[in-house]
Amino acid sequence: MRPGARRGRGRRAPGRPRAHRPGRRHARDGPRRRGRAGDHGRGAARHERCGRAPVNAPIRVAVADDLAALRASSRMLVDGEEDMVVVGEAEDGPGIVALAAATRPDVVLMDVRMPGMDGIEATRRITALGERPRVVVLTMFGADEHVHAALQAGASGFLLKTAPPTELLRAVRVVHAGDALLSPEVTRRLIASLTRTPGDDGRDRVPGARDTRDRVARLTPREHAAFALIARGLSNEEIADRLTVTHATVRTYVSRILTKTGSRDRAQLVVLAYESGTVGRASG
Repeated sequence: MRPGARRGRGRRAPGRPRAHRPGRRHARDGPRRRGRAGDHGRGAARHERCGRAPVNAPIRVAVADDLAALRASSRMLVDGEEDMVVVGEAEDGPGIVALAAATRPDVVLMDVRMPGMDGIEATRRITALGERPRVVVLTMFGADEHVHAALQAGASGFLLKTAPPTELLRAVRVVHAGDALLSPEVTRRLIASLTRTPGDDGRDRVPGARDTRDRVARLTPREHAAFALIARGLSNEEIADRLTVTHATVRTYVSRILTKTGSRDRAQLVVLAYESGTVGRASG
């Protein structure tokens, strides 16, 4: 050590590691903070306050049916999926309207025939809510007037209760994604009931049919092609493949079609396509 030099202040030899000094650990070297059990819930609450759903949040489903056994089976089916959860049940029309207003589910599985208020009127009231959920109407009957009335009331899907469980789960996911869904059997019924031809006197048998054709006439040829495919139940991906365009282009088509025709959603486009004669029996 050089004369006059203080101990501990000399330079290290090149390549020699710094000596470890016990008891002088920097604060940042302390144990890292680990997430606590309640952190996930607080994060979800923050998303809720900001009006955004948490990332990968499950699809929130409400079930309406006057039969307890059917409500229970729907709950078991939905709760068995990782990406969805039942947030409530109702046994009648007024009950599901109140439940939807209180819990704001993403999707409602709606029976048609219930006491107090039928599923069609309940659907109409629920879809009138500010942040309305998507409604899938379920029925044992499948009568033509039920299909048409349900879609006119704002339903995004229509399934027979005899449909396989996988179809019901698919319906929840499809309508939650913003698409309309009709089972193949229901689609055939809808085509048969909504396809119209002019009467013998040259006038339309459907009141307002001329107006529907005027609304469709506003579409460009490419939009019209996409419109017809939507009416046949094709998804955006399938339409993109059929028209050889990108998925983003199809989304643009759909947005423009909804605006130009004054339609609320894809389900209304289905009704409009059949009422205007864009899609008929031969093409269904």
